[in-house]
Amino acid sequence: MTGFLFELTFFLAAPVWLLMILAPAWRITERVAGSPLTVLPILVVWAVLAAPVTPELWAAVSSPDIDTFRDLMGDANGAGAIWAQIIAWDLLLGQWMYREARRLSVPSLLMAPLLVLTILLSPIGLPLFLVVRAVWTTKARRRPEPAVLR
Repeated sequence: MTGFLFELTFFLAAPVWLLMILAPAWRITERVAGSPLTVLPILVVWAVLAAPVTPELWAAVSSPDIDTFRDLMGDANGAGAIWAQIIAWDLLLGQWMYREARRLSVPSLLMAPLLVLTILLSPIGLPLFLVVRAVWTTKARRRPEPAVLR
């Protein structure tokens, strides 16, 4: 059961990622990516995985220690709970990046690889996106305001 739940966490997030990467301009994508509720099913899986290891999980997060964390990760439920937490966090992060990119008109062909990188290694994807965001924000400030007709 734990192995199934571990795999389920990614499959719950994958449709949102696919929409943001492959169909960024669809209205449904904008609605789905605009909702923080997308992570709720993943958090339910997290709760199921975390329940049996709650004392160990609490020990690992309340007074972080490498040995305590290693012990938690050595337990299938502990590793699954951490995985579900990572998947949920990465999805929220990806949704924010998607919305910011749409707001700033960052090209989808640039965003797609950044989103894929964020799925795989968010500590690399996020800083790269922040650079892109800074560049596009600067470009947006330099554009002249459209004339308003009265």
